[in-house]
Amino acid sequence: MSIIMDGNGRWAKARGKERVFGHFEGVESVRACTEAAVEEGVKYLSLYAFSEENWNRPADEVTTLMKLMMSSMKKEFSTFMDNGVRFVVLGNRERLGKELCETIDKMMEETAHNDRLTLILFLSYSGKWDIMQAMKKAAAELSAEEFQALSAEDFSSYLVTSGIPDPDLMIRTSGEERISNYLLWQTAYTEFYFTPVLWPDFRKEEFRKALEEYSMRDRRYGKVK
Repeated sequence: MSIIMDGNGRWAKARGKERVFGHFEGVESVRACTEAAVEEGVKYLSLYAFSEENWNRPADEVTTLMKLMMSSMKKEFSTFMDNGVRFVVLGNRERLGKELCETIDKMMEETAHNDRLTLILFLSYSGKWDIMQAMKKAAAELSAEEFQALSAEDFSSYLVTSGIPDPDLMIRTSGEERISNYLLWQTAYTEFYFTPVLWPDFRKEEFRKALEEYSMRDRRYGKVK
């Protein structure tokens, strides 16, 4: 399952605070949902943390977000190890700082053998970028004939999510009903759950509510039952 974490800024504004305050509170929701995923036996949980478009936000907010992500990763390391959480970061690293990239690599390496939950953070990511980089990679590696014969399944192996199952459920908080350039290829048959709850208020109860709603869906994948 995957979550588009939205509403941090509005949550802070409603309380008369700066937008970054909402981001700090949103970290608590990340922790709560990760714990709930482990408790509910979810094997893969991905979080849309920062899109390529988010680089267009005010520079001070972007800087604060990057520092927050790095400090949160370091802070949660022992929790990941204690709970068997494998940590993965996917996205375009070209604009990420050296220290942040080093922290990501260290976290991914040291949690690689954990197998209770894979927690995937999408950072500096966009679905269009993912498809484009996959196409370029495939074109560079394959002959013209092989490229023409490429199947959808084979093409998926060139996406950054190679080896990770497509999400069964996509949650978006804050009342917005769009996927904002996120996992465009991978969500072809994903079930969507939209909630008006702002991300800082999305804790275990809301997480389980989404799972309960999903359990009542009838997934046909284009077939007739």
